[in-house]
Amino acid sequence: MSNLPLLGRRVVELGTMIAAPFATHLLSQLGAEVIKVEPPTGDTTRALVRGGPSGTFIAYNHGKKSLGIDLSCAEGLEVFNRLVATADVVIHNLSPAATRKLRITAADLAQVNPELVYCHIRGYAAGPQHEDLATNPVAEASTGVMDDHRIDGRPSRLGPSYHDQFAGAYAVIRVLATLLQPAPRAAADRHIEIGLYETGLHVAGRDLAGIQLKTQLLGKPEKEAGGEFAMPGYGAYQTSDGRWLYLLVITDAHWKKLACALAIAEGADPAFDRLRERKRQRERIEQAIRAAMARFDFDQASTRLRAEGVGHTEVLPLERVLDAPQARAPGKLRTLEFHGLQFDVPEFPGGGRVGDGLPPPHLGEHSLELLSALGFDAAQAGHLLQSGAIAVAGPDQLVWARPATAP
Repeated sequence: MSNLPLLGRRVVELGTMIAAPFATHLLSQLGAEVIKVEPPTGDTTRALVRGGPSGTFIAYNHGKKSLGIDLSCAEGLEVFNRLVATADVVIHNLSPAATRKLRITAADLAQVNPELVYCHIRGYAAGPQHEDLATNPVAEASTGVMDDHRIDGRPSRLGPSYHDQFAGAYAVIRVLATLLQPAPRAAADRHIEIGLYETGLHVAGRDLAGIQLKTQLLGKPEKEAGGEFAMPGYGAYQTSDGRWLYLLVITDAHWKKLACALAIAEGADPAFDRLRERKRQRERIEQAIRAAMARFDFDQASTRLRAEGVGHTEVLPLERVLDAPQARAPGKLRTLEFHGLQFDVPEFPGGGRVGDGLPPPHLGEHSLELLSALGFDAAQAGHLLQSGAIAVAGPDQLVWARPATAP
């Protein structure tokens, strides 16, 4: 079990949407027991698609336990504090104001568990905007990503919330680094803050350094073009049957192989042997590649490219991604049954399957089990349920509104 180093560790998640649930998903895949603490109404992602759970909830919450708690009441907070006393890590992405209001700051929980590793994924880490709120698109807008991604000239978000996931991954790295330290750990080390803004800065590090480089060399800011915009042949091209191939043509040797594979006349001209010259006449080279690719259907083009050793792949729509033989190779996916539907969700890369493909939990599915483990007897548990401090899974937690069947 060496590939599950967190077996025996308990992680408490107070998460919604993506960042914190993604972080605890990774920790779960490393063997940790993750207890997802949810309000009585549940994580927001339980009701985003036709009244039911979204893909985010299914992909990043399977294998966790759910404990429904109303933290706004004293009895709910007492249950939460008892849970925290048994935990190694707490991770959450609540707003700064909500964190204080619910009395779950790092200082609050350190009184409950002095050795707790506390990780808050928030809009901004220390600085003038420490109290400001930020979401994934805000991080994109404030760190240069959105300015580079425009649709019809308008700065636009990328689509997937990659900055949330990056922040979750950075949180995991910091948590693991802290757990590696021998106890007792310093309070400053046990209190981790990951800002979406700071995550965006780090992700944009290459581009931020690049524009400083160009400014100092040229006396004016000039962006370093991404690979597919700078290198002819490094991008997507359409075949005669309407499918798209993405080519990895980066070096001069790659260009020669591509020209041979697709019979591109410019490949025989020594004037284009060097990338510098191809970039100077980029439009001509791009047009030559587009025209050459359009002479072949997908299978013909792929066969030719493979024979010459040209790196390429098909640009796949989401509905076909998991049909690929590589995706179906052992260890890549796990199958989950959830509310009568079947899902194949990707495994955490690197090996180490955890559990038997347990689905995401129902809201409060493990509340009674956890109350008992925390020392609450049946009468106390019944009182907590009656008062609304604790929520449990109910028979009516059904989910998606499905289209009516045609007659």
